[in-house]
Amino acid sequence: MRSVGTVLALVVLATVVATFARRWRIPAPSLLVVAGLAVALLPGTPEIQISPEIIGLVVLPPLLYASAEDMPWRELRAVWKPVGVLAIGLVLASAAAVAAVAAVLTPLSWQMAFVLGAVLASTDPVAVTALGRRLALPPRVQVLVQAESLFNDATSLVLVRVAAGIAVASAAADWGSAGGEFLLLAGGGTVIGAAVAGVITLVRRRTEDPVLETVIALVTPYAAYLLAEIAHTSGVTSCVVAGVVLGGHGDRLTNARIRLQLHAVYGTVVFLLESVVFSLIGLALPSQVRALADGGRAWPLYALAVAATLVAVRLLWLAPLSAVVQRKGGVAGVNWRVPMVLTWAGTRGVMPLAAALSIPEVMENGAPLTDRSLVLVLTTSVVVVTLVVQGFTLAPLVRRSGIALEPHHTAREEAEARSHLAHAGLARLEELAELEVVPDVVLDRLRRGLAARLEDARDRLADSKGADGTATESADRVYRQLRRDLITVETGELQRLYDTHTISDVTRRRLQRALDLEEARLTDA
Repeated sequence: MRSVGTVLALVVLATVVATFARRWRIPAPSLLVVAGLAVALLPGTPEIQISPEIIGLVVLPPLLYASAEDMPWRELRAVWKPVGVLAIGLVLASAAAVAAVAAVLTPLSWQMAFVLGAVLASTDPVAVTALGRRLALPPRVQVLVQAESLFNDATSLVLVRVAAGIAVASAAADWGSAGGEFLLLAGGGTVIGAAVAGVITLVRRRTEDPVLETVIALVTPYAAYLLAEIAHTSGVTSCVVAGVVLGGHGDRLTNARIRLQLHAVYGTVVFLLESVVFSLIGLALPSQVRALADGGRAWPLYALAVAATLVAVRLLWLAPLSAVVQRKGGVAGVNWRVPMVLTWAGTRGVMPLAAALSIPEVMENGAPLTDRSLVLVLTTSVVVVTLVVQGFTLAPLVRRSGIALEPHHTAREEAEARSHLAHAGLARLEELAELEVVPDVVLDRLRRGLAARLEDARDRLADSKGADGTATESADRVYRQLRRDLITVETGELQRLYDTHTISDVTRRRLQRALDLEEARLTDA
């Protein structure tokens, strides 16, 4: 990008489009790509060149970390076997299929066709998370899609390195060293990510400054990514592992006020970066097409063929895997709607684009790497096709499949959880009443508040309203302290409900945020 003004204009465009996407309840990534493409086709629009350093070092780490931090441990443990099969087996199958199709249909050499297959082999965690954020998928289905997109990148990156090495050196593939490189990337990235998470945990447990906590949270993904890259392992894997580990223990590291602040700051950062990066994908395609040689003018047909190949291979891989998983789970009849949704949710996005941009421009002998521009165009165009076509149709497909959670199901689960929390608080109040160490006026005020919450839960209302009291300033102080103690009891009960599989991770996070908001108000009072 040529100037600061262009960057600011891009931020404004992306923010406006993403805001309208939220208001219209349509997928923001899909609309942002379309908007970027439309702006790029306007006369006078400056040519956009995406730097691989900007994507790899600035954009990817916080987006990957945010996606991983939302990953619930419980559901992840339940789906780790199919995730492993998809993260390795499906990536290899997709790369082979795309390479074969590209070698037959396009002008690409078999070496560059292999590069294209490796680049597009894995689904994208940023796109998958952004598209799935508003879908009411069952927890395990949502986690399966998201975890696959997070953990299949190590396999894809190894393939890209092997394929690029073959293309640059015009040598045969060394699959033995490729296996060792995969272990180094994935294993080294895992170790470094876990180590970073451990250090950050120790630091955050000893920090109570909101500003310092925010800075640490923003620096964490970059630290995990850069340390892994310096050690020649996978920065993506390191960032993901750090996010998963810290996300599973985040509620225990800080107080309510800091958690609320981190949620607001990180939400803003993720919103801006997602908005800009998806706009960039659409903006960059026209300039990439203009750089093509005459032999690549049929690129739209090539891109559609590659996109169709990815969808077909994914469906053929997921259908039998889903049948096996369902039968092992004791399901009487195989539900073919699940593999259809899983297939359509496997979009490509930022990661394939970053991988394509990392391909060297020259060979070892100094000659230009032929067909690199066509690989870049096909990668970007396949990303655009999947984000637009699958992005705009994913929500209707989920609704028609019948596997989406109905709103009343989520509301009922949340109401039942609120009822459990209120009962836990009332039980604690009865213990305090027996000790006769708390003024009756404070106990009555707390009882009225919890009784109102219990009544609201029974009516399945989302909001709870406490009753007002007329206590003295001293009683107010005692009330606030006791209410904070009760919030601690309710937080423990909430964690118990989640650990015993009574509620989902979505409900746990929503109710924890409500408790954090109330605790912050009590602290500010």
